[in-house]
Amino acid sequence: MNISSKYTVTEADRGPAAHSSVLIVPYMWIGDFVRCHSVVKLLKARWPDRPVDMLTTTLCAPLLEYMPGLRHGIVCNLPRGRLPLGEYRALADRLRPENYGTALVMLRTWKSALAPFLAGIPQRVGFIGEGRFFLLNDVRWGERKLPRMIDRCAALALPKNAPLPSDWPLPELVVPAAEVTAWRSRTGRSADSFPIVALAPGAVGPGKRWPTGHFAALARQLAQDGAMIWILGGPQEKTLATEIVQYAGDRAHDLTGSDLRNAILALKTADIAVSNDSGLMHIAAAIGTPTIGIFGPTDPRLWAPLNPLAAVVEPPLNAPCPTCGKPDCKNIRHRRTDDIAVSHVVEVARRQIAALPRQKS
Repeated sequence: MNISSKYTVTEADRGPAAHSSVLIVPYMWIGDFVRCHSVVKLLKARWPDRPVDMLTTTLCAPLLEYMPGLRHGIVCNLPRGRLPLGEYRALADRLRPENYGTALVMLRTWKSALAPFLAGIPQRVGFIGEGRFFLLNDVRWGERKLPRMIDRCAALALPKNAPLPSDWPLPELVVPAAEVTAWRSRTGRSADSFPIVALAPGAVGPGKRWPTGHFAALARQLAQDGAMIWILGGPQEKTLATEIVQYAGDRAHDLTGSDLRNAILALKTADIAVSNDSGLMHIAAAIGTPTIGIFGPTDPRLWAPLNPLAAVVEPPLNAPCPTCGKPDCKNIRHRRTDDIAVSHVVEVARRQIAALPRQKS
């Protein structure tokens, strides 16, 4: 799809803000944050001369360095669940000197639009929500009719009432080879001939997690095949990683930690990734590492990365439903990752490993 030919700059886009910068206020979950690179690409197609910045948390900030088309990020760790007006005023004071002409507010919350309003950004675009008419001046309707998060986010980058394209530009994380080489040297992760399998056993909410014991069994079998296993995640996944390493043996390594950059570089280095429906799955797919996504109570047709996955693994259709007992249950939220057999994921992973080139550069 050629977005630039369909949504180029029009006369309505010209004027005092024609060369002003654009601010994206994204969702701060890692997967949704990666999705927003599609929004960056749309904005650069529509307004090639306008710099694009993104609000970010400290956690997500490393991702910005690998997103082509972004100028920089504005790091601000605002608290959830409360409204500290002083911190929002301070953020507005930081935004004001940037002379943003447009802000795209992805979230529907009242407070997400507050800083762009206080900063006096002339065009503030967002979907209606929480009675924030006076905070936004380009209010969009119909968000709930868009089932996919990418449709909701990317629609704000298009002219008002524009039809949505059938395909969106793919998110892209470009990791320089020199940075990978330096990371390997710094961490002692030399380039070996055996395949490297990255496992991401964490997820937001236990229902989306394939059981840790299943990941451990997968790691052990792939390690016995000769693969090196890296377990990735944040500090909250340390316990999961320890359990997997203890069971899988000395070819499994715990690479969890608080710096997302290490996970990004590890996923770039790995030959394949096996992940729950989580932020790391989106990162791996956007990098281009062949990724096996494990889905239970979430629908991959709605929540999978826009980038193609190497394989999608879902629970088998059970009758009766293991949750409600109905013989014809259509509620995808009732599906359990526990029902996905280790042997099935091992088979899928082995196929992906067999399809790899002789050695990853």
